[in-house]
Parts: sequence; structure tokens; C-alpha cells
Amino acid sequence: MRYLLILSLFLFYSPVAMSDDTNTQTNTSGSNTNITGGYESTSETTYADGSTNTTTTNNDTTATTNNKSTVPPPSANSPSYSSMSQDVCSMGISGSVSTGIFGVSGGKHVVDENCERIKLAKVLQDFGMKIASVAILCQDPRVFQAMESAGTPCPFDGKIGEEAKSLWTRYVELRPDYEEHAAREKIRAEIDARIKEEEKKARHEARTKGLLHK
Repeated sequence: MRYLLILSLFLFYSPVAMSDDTNTQTNTSGSNTNITGGYESTSETTYADGSTNTTTTNNDTTATTNNKSTVPPPSANSPSYSSMSQDVCSMGISGSVSTGIFGVSGGKHVVDENCERIKLAKVLQDFGMKIASVAILCQDPRVFQAMESAGTPCPFDGKIGEEAKSLWTRYVELRPDYEEHAAREKIRAEIDARIKEEEKKARHEARTKGLLHK
């Protein structure tokens, strides 16, 4: 029993090597994150018989993270436009543009004049105003040309038929298709001049052949 007590006191007061623990960590935030850590532990034990046991552990850790956001920017949506009624001659136009920096969208209503013209002509026809109904349709160059080609010229200041045709010829600049009419008249003049020249040449050749036969 006495020996056991002496051994316990000896072990209690025996020198134990001091351990040195070091832990270092560096964290840098940003687009790149770099974490480095070093851990070193040393343990030394001396027993009663004089033997020594030393344990050393080294642990090095390095972590690098590159994190970049790939979330797309918000998109620009075109606004929705509605005529709100089937009897309104208008239509909605909208559009949008979206880039990596900003987005923009917009829209508006556009009046359909051709639709308005047809509706107005129909109302005038229902009221018995046939000439007025035709006159408002004649504001369209296509209708004007069709009426002229059919031999029924569009009304002019209350005149119809041949009187209207004569006035349209006099005030040709007032035609709704004036530019196109001028281009057609130029082509007609060129063709007529070419035909006239060919006929003149043919008559000259005929006279020359007649003289040779004589």
C-alpha cells in the first residue's frame, strides 16, 4: 500500500511537456475567397521508468472559392394594348428591349384610316347618301384608280360622270394618286413616242421600197 501511494505521488508530480497549439485562419471576401489554416499540435509524456513518448500532428488546409453571380437581369415585358371595342378602328403596337444593363418597353394606339373610311361609307350608304359614300371611298388611291378604269370617275365638287372627269383632268394635282398618276403618264408618253417613231420609220421604208420598184 505504501509503494502504491509513492508511485501515485511520483506520477502526479512528473513533468509533462507543454503543448503548443497554433491555429491561423485568413478569410478574404470578394469575388474570390481564399481560406488558409495551419494547425500544429505537439504532446510529450514522460513515464516513471524514464521513457518518453512524443506525438506531433501537422494539419495544413487551403481552400479557394471563385463565386461569380450568373443571375440574368430582369426582362422588359411589352405592355398589352386593347381596343376595348370591335367598333373602334385602332390597333395597339408595343415593344420592348432588354440588355444586360437596363430594359425599356412602350406602346401606343394607331388609327386604321382604311377601316374608318369603310365604316363611314357604310353609314352614308345606310342614310341614302350614295354619292357621298362613293366620294369618301375615292379618297383611297386604289378606289380612285378602279373607278377611273371602270369609266365611272369619282365625284368632283358635286359633279359626276364626264363633268367630273374633265375637272379631274384640269386639276390633276388634286388626285389622291397624283404621284403615281404622273409616273404612269410619263411611261405612256415614252411608249407613244416610241410607237410613233417606229411608225414613221416603217412609212419611210415603205416609200423607199416603192421608189426602188419604180
